[in-house]
Amino acid sequence: MSPTPASQPEAQRYVYSGGRALRITNRIVAALTRAGLSFWGSRVLAIRGRKSGEWRTTPVNVLTHQGTRYLVAPRGHTQWVRNLRAIGTGELRLGRQAETFHATELPDSEKPEVLRAYLKRWKFEVGAFFQGIGPDASDAELLRIAPGYPVFRITGP
Repeated sequence: MSPTPASQPEAQRYVYSGGRALRITNRIVAALTRAGLSFWGSRVLAIRGRKSGEWRTTPVNVLTHQGTRYLVAPRGHTQWVRNLRAIGTGELRLGRQAETFHATELPDSEKPEVLRAYLKRWKFEVGAFFQGIGPDASDAELLRIAPGYPVFRITGP
């Protein structure tokens, strides 16, 4: 992982890489999702690498909120986030089905409502990444942490 420029605010440099248990859990969830079993909206996100052009995959939770679908990066500005910013499109895979999508990153001012909905749905799974912030946090608290958690609106091809 390439370092983020020091000029970026600390919240934007946040990346939670996790430990061994998290890597093992991700592999299990990805394998089950590739086999066609979705857990609470899980999919395998496939994006071409911004430099290599090779497909990169990672398990994600797709949030549907008020009729719109979103990808939230609970671990911060990870490689999949950087690739999605650069490429703007990818696939959501479940079993043998692959859905192509386009992504638009939300500005921080639009994130609190989506972050709250994401935490309501998956706090049990991702709460540790949000450093004590939960779905009952105020809009001001969610707005304060918003720069550290990229959110993408996803639409069909």
